[in-house]
Amino acid sequence: MLRIWGRKNSINVQKVLWCCAELGLPFERIDAGMAFGVTDTPAYRALNPNGRIPTIEDDGYVLWESNTIVRYLATKHGLGSLCPSDLAARFDAERWMDWQLTTLDGPVRTVFWALVRTAADDRDPAAVENAQTEAERALAILDAHLAQRRFVGGETFTMGDIPVGASVYRWMAMDLARAERAHVQRWYERLTERPGFREHVMRPLS
Repeated sequence: MLRIWGRKNSINVQKVLWCCAELGLPFERIDAGMAFGVTDTPAYRALNPNGRIPTIEDDGYVLWESNTIVRYLATKHGLGSLCPSDLAARFDAERWMDWQLTTLDGPVRTVFWALVRTAADDRDPAAVENAQTEAERALAILDAHLAQRRFVGGETFTMGDIPVGASVYRWMAMDLARAERAHVQRWYERLTERPGFREHVMRPLS
């Protein structure tokens, strides 16, 4: 059985759990990271020298980096659906997975850590404001892209929606002023119809 190391409130673990739900994959999850520890142990570092989560073990094959894990599982178990078989469609999905890491994740993460995991007196208001501005620029790009399609990769849900959707949930769930993005909102509402998204991503922020 697939084994996943990582705590349920980690966005990167949530991507993998949501992917498994979409594929109908059974798994064993082991709490790791932050209050659970584990990641600094020699045994875990032998699996993942970065000491981060998630890490998976699949029939003896060990893999880390959340978006790569999603790609791997989608290709192995969902080729032709979650991972498009058409080369152009596949790499369109992959492009948005990379975009989530390079463009959207950083500012959303900065705001999340400030508003959710940092005491009010310890926050850097200027850094939060700058990150919000950067996140809004990224979301404007996503909104324009979604104006002509139902999902990030086209008309059907693919692995490309998983990382982007996980980040956008955090943005939507935080108590902050947001610009209205009609196309992002419609896409987000489609995600909320998916049981795996509701179960693994739409959790109280902590």
